[in-house]
Amino acid sequence: MFQTRTEAGRQLARLLDDYDVEADVVLAIPRGGLPVGRVVANSLQIPLDIVSARKIGAPQNPELAVGAVASDGTVWRNEPLIGELAIEDTYLEDQIEHQRQAALDKIKRYRGERPPLEYSGKTVLIVDDGVATGATTIACIRQINNAGAERVILAIPVAPPETIEKLRSEADDVICVESPPHFGAVGQFYESFEQVSDERAKAYLDRTED
Repeated sequence: MFQTRTEAGRQLARLLDDYDVEADVVLAIPRGGLPVGRVVANSLQIPLDIVSARKIGAPQNPELAVGAVASDGTVWRNEPLIGELAIEDTYLEDQIEHQRQAALDKIKRYRGERPPLEYSGKTVLIVDDGVATGATTIACIRQINNAGAERVILAIPVAPPETIEKLRSEADDVICVESPPHFGAVGQFYESFEQVSDERAKAYLDRTED
């Protein structure tokens, strides 16, 4: 479906242009969202920054998201699943703090000494290379809403239909290039889906070319 993240960014940028989307800032979710976000930011000629959240995994299954927390402490909890698994509050509190700190460390590592952009009263585009379950994406959306953004638009190359519907209740709009019904993982829709290193991720923030 997409050759690379940069090519996916170009398709996403064209779709945003078709919808006449206007925004003030692009926030990419590291690390895979940065190549996509750089293309979109360049197309719209607006600044690029990052927003980060971490998944809260279940006690016996870390890959199963029972929640997520953003770098500012904004939390999304999957309450039905937490109840079903009888997860104790002490476990959740410990994980929330641990993962919040990890998300904050990533922000500091990538942004360096640069101050965060101002979101209050702005239209903010949150961009990633794709979304599977949407747990960390929800935490990111809520963080930017809490920061006073006037509108938060999620723009992604690929996500399953049920996740898009869930995210529509969090963001003001969700724009997605492709929404295949049979969805295993984001990487299956890319010919090249190599891991983005910290150095490359930071470089996308520091430069203006794709």
